[in-house]
Amino acid sequence: MHAQPPKPDDTPPEASTERPNPPLFDAPFRARLDTLFAWRRDVRHFQRTPLATGEVEALLALAMQAPSVGLSQPWRFVRVGAPKRRAAVRAIFTACNAEALAAQPASRAALYARLKLAGLDDAPEHLAVFVEPDPREGHGLGRATMPETLAYSAVMAIHTLWLAAAARGIGVGWVSILDPPAVATALDVPAQWRLVGYLCIGYPCEPSDVPELERAGWEHRRPLADVLLER
Repeated sequence: MHAQPPKPDDTPPEASTERPNPPLFDAPFRARLDTLFAWRRDVRHFQRTPLATGEVEALLALAMQAPSVGLSQPWRFVRVGAPKRRAAVRAIFTACNAEALAAQPASRAALYARLKLAGLDDAPEHLAVFVEPDPREGHGLGRATMPETLAYSAVMAIHTLWLAAAARGIGVGWVSILDPPAVATALDVPAQWRLVGYLCIGYPCEPSDVPELERAGWEHRRPLADVLLER
């Protein structure tokens, strides 16, 4: 007995020739997107007001939309809420920050000491982002010669979350003055995970379209001409 050919409405979804219509990103949308880029800041001063229930989960769901090498989705998120875990991370930061201060040249030491380089004490949400260095997903596609693209993928997830947060009036601060292995130990994550970023998340005290480090006189943005080569 021979199988009957499928009817038109039996076409498997993966074989469908229908394509969704892309949304129209018109000039007003692009202008507002440009404004969002300008107002996305690395926030260092946070209000202690808690985020609304479900807000962090919504941001993480959007972060999951980020591109990743080979669709490997190598990011791993740890929402840090336990006071003892936060205290351990704070202690790691304090030690690393003291070393960083001692390494500053005399001309920079006083300014560095005045900078508040973390929102660890005030931000209502802490999020550690790790990368799985050999994820099963993706089957190794695209990373044989550049395995670092796995970490880059996790950074893309962070940036996606960052923009989504900024669009909601929520600030994100990236704390990089940390010892990654010590943070991994403090958070008791799988041994192979590698820390990519530790984020403070909450409502900013002083929203601005100018980076805080620029306002403080630490550094200034460079023009495109300084970093672009034409070949």
